[in-house]
Amino acid sequence: MAISPTSARAAERLLAVEEALERILSGVAPLGAREVPLLDAVGRTLAEDVTADRDVPPFRNSAMDGYAVRGEDVASAPASLRVVGSVAAGGVPDRGIRHGEAMRIMTGAPMPDGADTVVRVEDTDNGESTVTITAATPRGLSVREAGEDLKRGSTVLTTGTTIRAAEVGLLASIGRPKPLVIARPRVAVLSTGDEVVDVGEAPAPGKIRDSNRYSLGAAIWACGCGPWLRPIVRDTPDALRAALRDAMDADAIVTSGGVSVGDHDWVKPVVGELGTIDLWSIAIRPGRPLAFGELRDGTRRIPFFGLPGNPVSALLTFEMFVRPALLKMSGRTRLHRPRVQATLLDTVDKPAHLRFFARGIHDAARGAVTTTGPQGSGILRSMSLANCLIDLPPGTKHVDAGETVTVILTESPEDR
Repeated sequence: MAISPTSARAAERLLAVEEALERILSGVAPLGAREVPLLDAVGRTLAEDVTADRDVPPFRNSAMDGYAVRGEDVASAPASLRVVGSVAAGGVPDRGIRHGEAMRIMTGAPMPDGADTVVRVEDTDNGESTVTITAATPRGLSVREAGEDLKRGSTVLTTGTTIRAAEVGLLASIGRPKPLVIARPRVAVLSTGDEVVDVGEAPAPGKIRDSNRYSLGAAIWACGCGPWLRPIVRDTPDALRAALRDAMDADAIVTSGGVSVGDHDWVKPVVGELGTIDLWSIAIRPGRPLAFGELRDGTRRIPFFGLPGNPVSALLTFEMFVRPALLKMSGRTRLHRPRVQATLLDTVDKPAHLRFFARGIHDAARGAVTTTGPQGSGILRSMSLANCLIDLPPGTKHVDAGETVTVILTESPEDR
């Protein structure tokens, strides 16, 4: 059945940012859990508590190259000790240490019985049969105790932990080559519009290169998800319908363009045919037209995000609405960027009735922020220069230099 563009009617009211975000977050859920190879777990969310299968380290060992000794023998210097052997990392001592004796020892090697201190080789004459200790050494220096890092049976990492390099090391140290993690969302990315050509093409008159698929794909990658870039979609209901159906293998779908109320804005009516639309207009600038809903593929429900076509609007609405949703789908519990107060160094004009997000450069040392220059929704460079968003509330048309403003730190990880 043909769809009339009038079905893409304007919203009856504009939603506040908080209301829109709450509705979006309530419409998505963490994906299922799966075991993955250890390095593939980086950036993912742990789906189980993990415990140590043994003490780490499993035995007392030396923290550096030197000589294993009894602490009372090196409390003062110089001291001369008889060398009774050596032990390397991966080996075991063939005897213990008695008063007046020393054993050469390498970093990570097990401590011999009787020894409680390691004298670093730099504090000795590096002797082979007899060693002279040239610096007094405190008892217990440079000895790692068994279980100093982890105790057998202790909880090492808890459900919900984001896996970074350090967590990978911990998992390796307790013998977990395939941790159970929340699946990484695969996100289909579509650009719509007859005016759009791919980046490798020379645009003909009336055409522009498509930056949105690539910037949105990069933003998806940056929040730990897998972007799946799809072909450009032309401005017909049939083309969009086919493209969305082809994208339903994804865990979520993000489009840009076609979400307003023009004669060629087909996104909302087609999504309404294939699923449901929950909201589509938010009281912000840039990025007022935004669609959220779901597509249905049998029993599956695929979250759908229809972003504006202007490149700044697309990236900004992704940051404010899509990124938190994808993080939740990834199993994260911290979904929101840090916010700080700063002194505005220039003036900003804005629509009085809308919440305005200016692109800014935050100077933490000075506690100050300035805009990146012209703030038009087509000026992508304003996003490239920015390290923050300046959150200006509705109710005023003009914000003066010197006023205190709220700054969203878009280069910092979520803290709440």
